[in-house]
Amino acid sequence: MGPGEVAAILFGTFGILVALRVPVAFALGLAVVPVFFIEDRLTPVLLMREMFKSYNAFILLAVPFFLLAANLMNAAGITDRLIRLARAMVGHLPGGVGHVNVVVSMLFAGTSGSSTADAAGIGSLLIPQMKKEGYDSSFAVAITACSSVMGVIIPPSILMIVWGGLMSVSIGGLFLAGVIPGILIAGSQMVTVYIYAKRRGYPVHTRSTLVELFRAAAGASLALMTPLIIVGGIVGGFFTPTEASVVAVLYSLFLGMFIYRTITPRQLPHILYDSARFAAITLFCIGTASAFGWCLAYFKIPATLVAYIDQLGLGVIGIGIMCALAFLLIGMFIDAIPAIIILGTVLFPVTQHVGMHPIHFGIIGIMSLAFGLVTPPYGLCLLISAAIGKIRLIEALKDVVVILLPMIFVLLIIILVPDLILALPRWLMPNFIQ
Repeated sequence: MGPGEVAAILFGTFGILVALRVPVAFALGLAVVPVFFIEDRLTPVLLMREMFKSYNAFILLAVPFFLLAANLMNAAGITDRLIRLARAMVGHLPGGVGHVNVVVSMLFAGTSGSSTADAAGIGSLLIPQMKKEGYDSSFAVAITACSSVMGVIIPPSILMIVWGGLMSVSIGGLFLAGVIPGILIAGSQMVTVYIYAKRRGYPVHTRSTLVELFRAAAGASLALMTPLIIVGGIVGGFFTPTEASVVAVLYSLFLGMFIYRTITPRQLPHILYDSARFAAITLFCIGTASAFGWCLAYFKIPATLVAYIDQLGLGVIGIGIMCALAFLLIGMFIDAIPAIIILGTVLFPVTQHVGMHPIHFGIIGIMSLAFGLVTPPYGLCLLISAAIGKIRLIEALKDVVVILLPMIFVLLIIILVPDLILALPRWLMPNFIQ
């Protein structure tokens, strides 16, 4: 079989299974089975072998540990402290709680690395409060879902760890490159909230005093040390990303049990169980997606794609836009981690061929996939937020589109001006990032 025939079988079978509502993790593994039976040189045993081989990666230990750290942060009440700080900073602006929602998502992103933890933790606190203060339910759900995507863009990020491990790209460099896009996305969302507040007459709170601001900052200071410890430790070479995830867990546990005293020994089994459950789902996806990706590589599908795209004569910007569209499309249907394994590994040789910087490609891919967390039919963060807001997902779609448009514009800026995101890694990691 040629590359085209194999690609048609793989993606065709996968598409049919997803349409039949088979879970994505199982659909990825089952899509490979027909090829393994048709091709004489392959046996179904290879499917299991490739799955287990993918788990033999030290870097993947960071995934369950960062999920555990995020759950510990939520249980420790750190979200409440971040909300108080955000309220003191921007609560006086028109649409105050909407701005608080965006800012606290940006702050929480620096401690958790997970967008779903952001949507669940912050949404459960702020969506009911926004509705109580007169905000439209659809807007409250939409801004919560859209702001939560910063969880995987602002470092530390689980997606960046997976991306760096798979593509052999500096994870510290990806972390630093995610800072500017995260700030730009937060800025675009705050502008949108301001326009909504002016048009719909959302309430304005009184400005916090300087003393209140300092008190809120002091209360959240230990929590805000988390990104400095994690990112600073990785960039400074003190520990690896996997070791950093363990440090994040120990630090979160220390804050929750001994400083804030909001986590009791009785709560730990439930927190550990939830973290293990979500990690198992994610890691199973990685295994089946790795088998799918191995099949693509075995039949030289990425090489065929490189040869085809080379004929089009696209440059770095053209390839960047093409990659963003591809990731945006696949992100609408499947989770980000299997999308990275399947599509990222296929497009990586294409970007190398045209001379795109690996970190630039990584940020384009991660941002595009992050937007998929709020776009149906997958839209996991939107589903979580809509469930908390007690509305149908379709009711929030109009506001999601309005908030998402300036975020897409930020993505376009990142594609057109790569030096904007590469400046920080080149400045702080000159020996590793060219």
